[in-house]
Amino acid sequence: MKKTSLLLLFFAFSLALLAQTKVVKVNALKINDFGIQYMLPKTVFNIHIHYTETQEKAGSYAKYASRYLGISDAEVIKEDRTYYTLDKVSVQETGIPNKEQSYLVLFKPKTTAPYVYLTDDGLLCSINAEYKPEIVSNQEDKIPDSVSDLPKINPQSIYTEEYLRAGSVSKMAEIAAKNIYKIRESRQDILTGEAENIPKDGEAMKIVLKTLEAQEKIWTELFTGSRKTVQHFQQLSIEPATEMNKELLFRFSSYFGVVDKNDLSGNPVYLNINDLKTVAIEPIDPKRKAKEPESIVYNVPGKAAVEILNGSQKIYSTTLNVTQFGTTQLLGTSIFEDKKTPVQIYFYPYTGGIRQIIQ
Repeated sequence: MKKTSLLLLFFAFSLALLAQTKVVKVNALKINDFGIQYMLPKTVFNIHIHYTETQEKAGSYAKYASRYLGISDAEVIKEDRTYYTLDKVSVQETGIPNKEQSYLVLFKPKTTAPYVYLTDDGLLCSINAEYKPEIVSNQEDKIPDSVSDLPKINPQSIYTEEYLRAGSVSKMAEIAAKNIYKIRESRQDILTGEAENIPKDGEAMKIVLKTLEAQEKIWTELFTGSRKTVQHFQQLSIEPATEMNKELLFRFSSYFGVVDKNDLSGNPVYLNINDLKTVAIEPIDPKRKAKEPESIVYNVPGKAAVEILNGSQKIYSTTLNVTQFGTTQLLGTSIFEDKKTPVQIYFYPYTGGIRQIIQ
């Protein structure tokens, strides 16, 4: 049985999310027996799912589009419907505290003013060095705005008396088409300078032309129908405890979007994780436990090839760090005892690996 843990499935809003690590400085002092408690992380994959909802609404005069406007049937929406398309699926690794890897490091009293920066949930950031968290903008989670630059107009405000008093659908369609041609003629007269009241400046002309365009759109959609798109984002988090082959993440339906794994109305979307064996896993030294309090325990993450498949079609692939596919090593605290050349160590908080050692 796979040791796979599905952690979270939730909706996110259409805003850029800013993630910033909060850190705490902890000093190794006599009051805490020169000891500092910390945890190493384990890797979690955040699966980002982007998809589009398209809402189509048929126009009232769809069958007259060709007769009055010369619009082909292929350009006309003939029935109301809503459908969904899967745009993009990607994976981003992060780290969460591994409660099974909690350590207490003991610094000797003669160590030069040792201090440690930890995240607010106890992950190691730096030793004897100030740590400034990076501000990460999750651009991947952004949902693009689809706001029209046309002014909003109430359709009822442009319907003429002649149009509203028309005695049949055919007559209403004919009048609607005539209004479209009148708007086009007015726009052409403004652009060629033949209109009686031409806007005096460029900004005013821009407003008038945009208003005419918005009016034409309202009338035209009575024939062609209208289409509206809504961008959606969801996130699924999974803990890769082992390699995975076609692990079912979710299903995607063209009628409902993202659906549960058990909902057979959707097509399956799978996750493959292949351990690249980049780290040699050595047997644990039986005497290691005795050495740990006098050492910094840190991660050496492994790497994994990660793929997302929509059915049998590969739609995403990358290589990511996975602490579960790596190992841990010890770094003795004796390196901090040299008062002439104090050592500074920086870590990657969400992998537990060493980023830089400065002497």
